[in-house]
Amino acid sequence: MTPFILNRLADLQTLTADTIIDVRAPCEFARDHIPGAINLPVLDDAERAQIGTIYARISPFHARKTGGALVAQNTARHLQGSLAEKDGAWQPLVYCWRGGQRSAAFATILDQIGWRVRLLQGGYQSYRRAVVDTLYEAPVNHRMCLIQGGTGTAKTALLHHLARQDAQILDLEGLAAHRGSLFGSIEKAQPAQKMFESSIAAALGTLDPDRITFVEAESSKIGARLIPPALWTAMNRAAQIRITAPITARAEFLCRAYGDLTQDAAKLAGLIDRLRPYHSASHIDSWHAQARNRDWVSLAAGLISAHYDPRYAKSTPVGERTIKQVDLPDLDEATLAKAAKAICAEVT
Repeated sequence: MTPFILNRLADLQTLTADTIIDVRAPCEFARDHIPGAINLPVLDDAERAQIGTIYARISPFHARKTGGALVAQNTARHLQGSLAEKDGAWQPLVYCWRGGQRSAAFATILDQIGWRVRLLQGGYQSYRRAVVDTLYEAPVNHRMCLIQGGTGTAKTALLHHLARQDAQILDLEGLAAHRGSLFGSIEKAQPAQKMFESSIAAALGTLDPDRITFVEAESSKIGARLIPPALWTAMNRAAQIRITAPITARAEFLCRAYGDLTQDAAKLAGLIDRLRPYHSASHIDSWHAQARNRDWVSLAAGLISAHYDPRYAKSTPVGERTIKQVDLPDLDEATLAKAAKAICAEVT
C-alpha cells in the first residue's frame, strides 16, 4: 500500500490509478467528491450515524469494534459485487474523509489480496484544500473571453457551437445544472456548492491556459450556486463578445430552450408569481393569461422586453472590454454555427 500525496490538483493528472474509490458514506459523497471517483462506502449513512452515537455515548473502543465489523461486512460485499471482476493488474486509489481508519481498513484488505493500492494521504480534506487553493486563493490565469448578451440570445447554444469548432469552453450553466435565470432550473437538482466547485476545478485543469477559453457571461450566482471568487475575478477582467438578436427571434428561441416549462403549468405559474415584487398586477395577469392560452412566444417576448432587458441594461453597460459585437438575424442552428466559425477565426 503506497501513500499518494496531493499538494495541488494537477497531481491528479499524473496519477496512475485505474479507479478512484471514495469509501465515505453516500451523503458525504453526494456533497462532494473527486470527479470521476466511485462510491464504495464502508459505512452507509445510517451505520456512520450509529458509530458516531456509540463513540459519543459509550466509548471509542466500542465504536471501533462495532465499526470494524461493519467495515468488514461492507468490504466483503464490494469484493463480491463491484470489484468481483477486477484482475490482478488493477490499481485503485482509495480515500475517506481524512485518510484515517475507513480508507486504511479498506485499502489494507485490497492490498492483502494483491492489488497495488494507493491511499490518498489526508483523504478528501487534502483534495478539498487543493480545490480551495485553486478557486479561492490562487489567481485563475486562463485567457477568458465572455459571451455576453441578453436573455434568449442563445449564448449557451453558441458556446457549444464554439466547442464544435475546437474552441475551448467552460460551460458553467451545465456544471451548475441551471440555465441562469428565474426560469432556468433544469429537471435534475443542482449539485452542492462544493461539488460545483470540484467540477469547475476539474474542467479548468483540462484547459490550456494559453488558449482562449470562452465562457458565458453570468451573474455571480447561477441558481443557488456561487461562482468561486478567483474565477469570478478572472471573468470580470475578461474581454467580451456581445450577441444581439431581434426580440421575436429571442422569444422563439426561449420557447424551444424552455420547452419543459410549457409542460408544467403549475410550475410556470409559480415562477410568474415570483415576479410580482417587480411588476404591476396587470403585467402579471397578462403573463398568466398568455400561459393559460399557451401563447408562448408572446409570453417570452413580454418577459424579455419588460423584465429581462431592463435589468440587463442596468447590470452590463457597454465598456472597453467589448471587443466584438455579433448581430444575428435569427437564432437557428445554422446561424449559430456560422457565427461560431467567424468568432473562432477572428478571436485568438
